[in-house]
Amino acid sequence: MTVIGTTISLLAKYKKAFQLGLGIIVAVLITVMETKAQDTRGFIYGKVYTRDNTYQGQLRWGKEEAYWNDHFNVSKVAGQQYEHLRKDSNDENSWLDFDWNFLSIWENKVGNTHQFTVQFGDLKTIKSYSRKSAVLELKNGSKIRVSGSGYNDLEPRLRILDDEIGEISLKWEVVDKVEFLPTPNNLRPNFGKPLYGTVEVYRKGSFTGFIQWDHDERLGNDKLDGDNRDGNASIRFESIRSIESGRGGSTVELHGGRSFFLTGSNDVNSGNRGIIVTVEGVGKIDIPWKVFDNVVFEKDYKSSGPGYSSYRPPKGLSGTVITYENNRYQGRIVYDLDEAMDIEFLEGKDDELEYRIPFRNVKRIRPKNYNYSQVELKNGQELILGDGRDVSDRNDGVLVFQRGKKDPEYISWKNVSEIVFD
Repeated sequence: MTVIGTTISLLAKYKKAFQLGLGIIVAVLITVMETKAQDTRGFIYGKVYTRDNTYQGQLRWGKEEAYWNDHFNVSKVAGQQYEHLRKDSNDENSWLDFDWNFLSIWENKVGNTHQFTVQFGDLKTIKSYSRKSAVLELKNGSKIRVSGSGYNDLEPRLRILDDEIGEISLKWEVVDKVEFLPTPNNLRPNFGKPLYGTVEVYRKGSFTGFIQWDHDERLGNDKLDGDNRDGNASIRFESIRSIESGRGGSTVELHGGRSFFLTGSNDVNSGNRGIIVTVEGVGKIDIPWKVFDNVVFEKDYKSSGPGYSSYRPPKGLSGTVITYENNRYQGRIVYDLDEAMDIEFLEGKDDELEYRIPFRNVKRIRPKNYNYSQVELKNGQELILGDGRDVSDRNDGVLVFQRGKKDPEYISWKNVSEIVFD
């Protein structure tokens, strides 16, 4: 047999083995590439317990919240036991009989309600007691009883992409408990790709991050609705490259190059409730339609945001409060007689733009006048925020629990020169 014949014979003999090996290599490469392309760790995931069944998979709160960095909004119940401090901060005995176990300000002692907002990534469980009440367990084990009155997060259609049976939609009244779990990194199928891009704002520059359109739509499978001369249009956001406002509607350009001018819907006109951009290291910035210019979406953006494990257990606020008399008080802080944990939010406006910043991102606050404060973030960014009780003279003041002292020190807002957080 010639050398050529021997070679041909060996190739024929090992052809199937070679094809099998090549197929395995290709499959592995495809899996690796898909894994890199499908970073789904930023989507909400967990178990939902009803009276009869348990479901596990990706979660979405109705047509809205889908990411760990989305906000869960309810009311917390706080007593009026510190209302008198605004009137008389010199009453030395006013705190002696009060149970100042840290976090006890959320107990239902009197019945006065305050908004409580938390990112889903900071929650461990939600235990439902009724259509309007629940107990939240945070990652540090703290439990907070809350009410859904005035908010829709305790009465949604809870959507679940169960790992085995597919999508199911549950009425909130049948839900007993939601247990949050780390999200697998390669969920398939899922509710859609992230909306991520850059929003241009009149006179305020641009903001890049995850986008909520009209406060609701935030995934590629969500649709933009509007009318043109040919009829009604309903376009998946994953097909949209850019949206530009003007002339009573919006010009919508697709990734394929086609362009449409749409009107007749709050998705594309002044009825739009606003565009929210989640910016890393800052928080959520709500941009009203009247200052919105345009948005450009990134096609096939790879990341879905921080995963569940990246949200560390909540800590109490702590730092140093400096007064105008240059007195310094260091210890645990209750801000505005309301916020006491780093997962809660500082709220304020920069002209028309509304900021909601987790306190864990805040380094320093300096009141500048009755209406505004200078806010320095831990990433080095500085903002002048006003038109909100957190940053104006409507702030109820600050409590500081100092080491070795039984009673907290109350400092009225008008006497605060600077707050530096640890």
